[in-house]
Amino acid sequence: MSPRFSARDLAQVAVFAALIAALGLPGSITVGISGVPITLQTLGVIAAGAVLGARKGAAAVLVLLALVAIGLPLLAGGRGGLGVFAAPSVGYLVGWVVGAFVIGALTRLIVPSYPLWAGLLVNAVGGIAVIYVFGVLGLLVRTDLGVGAAIASTGAYVPGDAVKVVVATVVAKGVHRAYPGLVAPRRRATVGSAA
Repeated sequence: MSPRFSARDLAQVAVFAALIAALGLPGSITVGISGVPITLQTLGVIAAGAVLGARKGAAAVLVLLALVAIGLPLLAGGRGGLGVFAAPSVGYLVGWVVGAFVIGALTRLIVPSYPLWAGLLVNAVGGIAVIYVFGVLGLLVRTDLGVGAAIASTGAYVPGDAVKVVVATVVAKGVHRAYPGLVAPRRRATVGSAA
């Protein structure tokens, strides 16, 4: 695997950075009677890792965050600028990068077949567990919440994020079927190969 990005890689990174930004346009959506605001941008983050793989998926998120840092209002609700990186939600933004990378790295283990059950597991690990770990750490650093309260505050978001995992998995399955090779499968050692 080449450490450099080809022109095709850069185009894919740019498309997914734009997708994540576009998913922020509706702002936050209040779903159900819980009154919990949910954004669609995490769907783009999960899809970036699942479709592009670790390096390109994380790069797409980094491009988006770089554009946010220079002041473009690309986060849900039209937020942008360096101030978002001092907010209590900064851990989630860091978690987006790591989550996309983890999803992409684990996706290498399940392509080219990309079984739905495995895709759901991979996307839940990176798109919920990893992002929430960083989100809770950000809350602990940027607020005076205790560990229990910080963890409890994420619970309301799990149902919405579970739906995003399902949608991203179905999309990734279709993309990998139509365009095999977007994520190179992990090479398996052959029996009897020379050392």
